[in-house]
Amino acid sequence: MKHRTDAAPRAVRGNRNDMPELDGVQHRFVDLPGLRMHIAEAGSGEAVLLLHGALQDWRAWRHVIPALAERYRVLAPDLRGSGWTDAPRSGYDRRRMVADVVAMLDESGIGEVHLISTDLGAIPGFALCYDHPERVRTHVAIGVPPLAMKVGLRHVKAFLPLWHQQVGAVPVLAAALLGRGTQPLARHMLCDFSPEGRPPDADEVEAYLARLRIPARARAASATFRRLVLPELARIAGGHYRRVTSRTPTLVLTGSEDRAFAPPMAEDLVGTAQTHVASLELRTIDGAAHYVAQENPAGLLRHLLPFLAEVRPSR
Repeated sequence: MKHRTDAAPRAVRGNRNDMPELDGVQHRFVDLPGLRMHIAEAGSGEAVLLLHGALQDWRAWRHVIPALAERYRVLAPDLRGSGWTDAPRSGYDRRRMVADVVAMLDESGIGEVHLISTDLGAIPGFALCYDHPERVRTHVAIGVPPLAMKVGLRHVKAFLPLWHQQVGAVPVLAAALLGRGTQPLARHMLCDFSPEGRPPDADEVEAYLARLRIPARARAASATFRRLVLPELARIAGGHYRRVTSRTPTLVLTGSEDRAFAPPMAEDLVGTAQTHVASLELRTIDGAAHYVAQENPAGLLRHLLPFLAEVRPSR
């Protein structure tokens, strides 16, 4: 397969010249409307779609892809602006992010998926369940309660550690804090949500920081906070998702040491969404904080594999 390395005007094009490798994983690029998307793929069988978090890319799943690929066809795309996918100037809103995922599934010949999302990736993940329920068989959301949660004063403390979302949305300034100098905002997001006494792998952090030193990718990360995250927080606060019902069987997983959505807070918030999601369950993973797929992949798989294997009627 021939991969283009030309540069599009005012954007960064994805190419595989510096692509890290993982045994059993194949890399391909698909041309979507207005976007060239990179996908890491492994295995065969029913499709499992993995959506990574903020500042991450497909490598966020590298510890769980091999085990999942023993039973499933695993697709781990780099979302718009991330990893080796294009970083255009625009398109970082809910509608376009979901459209990217749907177009990628169509291009890959996939009708229905098991969806696993984490962190920021849970926003387009939940949105996919609402907008295209026929495409999602099950959804596992890691570290993020359902969008139908009802946020009250008692929940404010859960959102205080997430101040980086507002700072990350500031034009020009955020891109500088994410991609220039010591990259303080990016380091905070990647390092300060780990389990107590267990810092993240330094090489992994540096790998993500290196991508953000490409100016267009730092701008893309900021645009995602500005155009996707903050508008969705406003919709959550306004009760938009409490006026509809999600029919997708959903499992929410939270790390026992997550600093924002700690198990008691996650339980409270998931409880407020219970009547707005047809099938909803919460479980806690010990030995992990926010980045569960990196901090306790074995514990994550112990929950994922049985949940995905459960027999459910097809829609």
